[in-house]
Amino acid sequence: MPRYTLNLFGLDISFKTDAESTRIEAAQALLEKRFKDLTTGAGDLSKEKMLTFLLLSLADDYLVGEAKLARLEEKIGEILEKNLE
Repeated sequence: MPRYTLNLFGLDISFKTDAESTRIEAAQALLEKRFKDLTTGAGDLSKEKMLTFLLLSLADDYLVGEAKLARLEEKIGEILEKNLE
């Protein structure tokens, strides 16, 4: 299992994962972009608050994606049922 060491927001983080390096790099790029977007014009907020806002933003995106996936799965199920009748 590959070991990665990243510097995110000034913190060195080391971990092992089966994920490919392209996924790790994409995740890092997403986090850095979101953090930069949040900090632009945010004023004088602590890093902890900015990271909390980042977590809330990502959690919201995840929940919206889960709801969208559930709706799509439901529609696919309805289409399959109609085709089987």
